[in-house]
Amino acid sequence: MTALIQINDDFFVAGQIALQDFATLAGQGFKAVVNNRPDGEEPSQPSSAEEAAAAAAAGVRYEQIPVTGPSISEADVRALQAVLAETDGPVLAHCRSGTRSLTLYAIGEVLDGRMQRDELQAFGIDHGIDLRGAEAWLARNGR
Repeated sequence: MTALIQINDDFFVAGQIALQDFATLAGQGFKAVVNNRPDGEEPSQPSSAEEAAAAAAAGVRYEQIPVTGPSISEADVRALQAVLAETDGPVLAHCRSGTRSLTLYAIGEVLDGRMQRDELQAFGIDHGIDLRGAEAWLARNGR
C-alpha cells in the first residue's frame, strides 16, 4: 500500500491506492475514502466505478471529488469538508501524490479561519507536500 500521510486523527492523504487496499483500510478502521482524481488521468489507475465497488465490498464509504490543480472550486473544498463532517472516524483522501487532496483540505482550513494563509507553506512542509497550489488558489480567489 502507498504511504499514508496523517494530517490529524481523522484525516489522512495518500497517492493512488490499489483496489485491494480498500479491505486493508477498512481493517485499519477507515470509514471513508475520497478519490480526488478524474477518471482516465493515467491508464493504470482504477476507475471511480472500480474504486466504488472495492469500497462497497470493504464496507467503506466512497466519494469521488475529481479535481485538477487549476480546476479546484470552492464547491470541491466544501464537498471534502462535508465528507469529513459526516464521517465518524478516519477518512483517507487520495490523488496521484496526495497534493490535491491536502490542497483541498488546506484551502478549507484557511477559508474557515482555522489556518492563516501565511501558515500554508509550513503546514505543507510538515507533511511533505507542496501547498503552493493552495496559496495560488487563495490569491486567485481574493482570499
